[in-house]
Amino acid sequence: MKQKNKTNVKKVLILLLLVFSLTGCTTYLKDKDGKTVQNEMTGQNLTENILCQPTEKETLKLYKENDVDISEYPKCEEMNIVSGSYEGIWTTVFVKPLAWVIIQIGELFHNYGLAIIITTLLIRLITMPFTKKAALQSENLKKAQPELERLEKKYQNKTDQNSMLQKNQEMLAIYKKYQINPMSSCLFSFLQIPLFFAFYEAMNRLPAIFESSFLRFQLGTTPVTGMSSGNYLYIIIVVLVIATSYFSFKLNSGASMSGEQAKQMSMMMKFMTVFIGIASLTLSTGIAIYWIVNSGFTILQNLWVKRRKA
Repeated sequence: MKQKNKTNVKKVLILLLLVFSLTGCTTYLKDKDGKTVQNEMTGQNLTENILCQPTEKETLKLYKENDVDISEYPKCEEMNIVSGSYEGIWTTVFVKPLAWVIIQIGELFHNYGLAIIITTLLIRLITMPFTKKAALQSENLKKAQPELERLEKKYQNKTDQNSMLQKNQEMLAIYKKYQINPMSSCLFSFLQIPLFFAFYEAMNRLPAIFESSFLRFQLGTTPVTGMSSGNYLYIIIVVLVIATSYFSFKLNSGASMSGEQAKQMSMMMKFMTVFIGIASLTLSTGIAIYWIVNSGFTILQNLWVKRRKA
């Protein structure tokens, strides 16, 4: 079983490597001196390979000054999945379809912040069979933890090959008893990587999004830029990112560990929460909204699974 899991992990890694090797990615607009062009109103670095036309006068002026022919691009509301030239599997399969869905929902509700939220929820509902299974695995692992701890104590001072083989066999028996498949809990983690980067690229390449606002927050503005302009409400975005990340990690941490393992897990959770909190200061509000909704969904789903398993 261990060998099978290693093989599955290798296959997933190879697939991800293949996808990313065929990517098209965001390129930023540069002036004649090679400096990245920034919209002073939002603080956002403007994207050169946008997917549709911007509409704000200041943004249009910046593109025109830097020799970008906006007429080559469709209007955002007229954009479709095959708009523009072919940019590789990454953009064709992930970025453009996601961007198109966000545009359609945004046009329907006349609000692109709401479009980000609805799109995130739709993706989580579609992937729910995977995420629910991962949450169930976590709860099963908690139930199996006392037996796994006894197994560790039983073979604590035994390092010979026969003892290790026997230990692995007994561990597999416990996994089978509690219907635990370690690989299934990792699957959604792999799925989240391309989804996050697809959202990140769509946010940067859709003027309709980075020119819009939601609940007084400019979707293309980072919390650092917003607060430096005197709008301290952006601290709410950072706080929500940190809070949802922490509780999401805590609920996903799996079994109730003890001793050194518990300390290591706690340190890792704190490190990741701090890292994401710092990173959120320089991410656009649109991306932060995606992260908050995604993590919030994970928290609610895991609480629901816990209640059902109780």
